[in-house]
Amino acid sequence: MAENLGKKDKVWIIDAEKLKNTEDIRQELKGQPLNLDYLAQINIIYKKLDGKEENEELEKIVKERNYVSRDIMEIGKNVTENYEQFTQKFKIEHLHMDEEIRYIVGGSGYFDVRGKQDEWVRILVEKGDFIILPEGIYHRFTTDTNDYIKTMRIFQAEPKWTAYNRPCDDNESRIRYLKSLA
Repeated sequence: MAENLGKKDKVWIIDAEKLKNTEDIRQELKGQPLNLDYLAQINIIYKKLDGKEENEELEKIVKERNYVSRDIMEIGKNVTENYEQFTQKFKIEHLHMDEEIRYIVGGSGYFDVRGKQDEWVRILVEKGDFIILPEGIYHRFTTDTNDYIKTMRIFQAEPKWTAYNRPCDDNESRIRYLKSLA
């Protein structure tokens, strides 16, 4: 489902030196650029939609994949009480036993996922981006320096958010994910 979005970089390997020299992961930390097609190689589904909360293409995906519920989460310095403390939980590397499905309807941020060689791969998400992280992939999330994102969270079952912090390589979802890459 990845598509070429033209000149703006959407995916890159995080520059390890830049990461080592900052405590603020909201910075771009740009390293080697990657093609959006790389996401499919690590089982991430990405699609560009229009960013409107009511979207026919989104509804088609929801129906095809049997998603059952959704909500809107708005996170930002000016809208979230205890913003810094609240966002810390997203910045810890973890995995889920379900897909993580997000449709960005405002603002921007970064999903960092572990690539094929366990390197950090950064995905810029902005209004209109629809992304599905597979169960079992190590990842984290942060807003960018704009400190604001509004996202539709879409769920396969009733909403739940259970994170399993790394290391948890013996987790059944992690094992399935690694087998799917082989």
